[in-house]
Amino acid sequence: MRAWRTRCAAAAGLCAGLASALAATAPQALDELMRTLAAQRRARVAYTEVQHLAVLDEPLNSSGELVYEAPDRLEQRILAPRPETLVLAHGMLSATRGGRTRVLELAAAPQLAPLIECLRATLAGDRAALERLFNLELAGDANHWVLTLTPRDAAAARTVASVRIAGEGARLRTVEIVAADGDRSLLTLGAELPP
Repeated sequence: MRAWRTRCAAAAGLCAGLASALAATAPQALDELMRTLAAQRRARVAYTEVQHLAVLDEPLNSSGELVYEAPDRLEQRILAPRPETLVLAHGMLSATRGGRTRVLELAAAPQLAPLIECLRATLAGDRAALERLFNLELAGDANHWVLTLTPRDAAAARTVASVRIAGEGARLRTVEIVAADGDRSLLTLGAELPP
């Protein structure tokens, strides 16, 4: 019985030491990822997106280009199924379709902030902005990583259940958003396009 207790105590000590070591390295790994992402000042990539919405019988597919310019300009040029351009810059979101443009200040639509900020802040390597809205969990290594974001507050949780961003080095590969109502989207980022 004593030997069993000693083994349990040793195992508990080992687990505590391992947990402590992991806790000490996790912030460093996250800081390194954020520095790597922040170093990329501009990117232009092709993308495809598949949205599974409860109100639709079939998934909604779209494709186009994403353009990012540090620190806060993100442009989504939807080429199919219908041309549309969404631009986020300086806290303003504009949507242009069929020659008509609508502009929305993000502060006036706080429910959109988690959906937009998860991508913008990740591309910018802006850990502070991410941590204002989400709890962050990083898995993998610098070559193949997955950053899972879960909302910190109830308001954000009413919109987003989780965001899972996978990447390689400074490149994002996929962004999966699961909405609080069960709808989900998967954005797959492709090859870098010429400027």
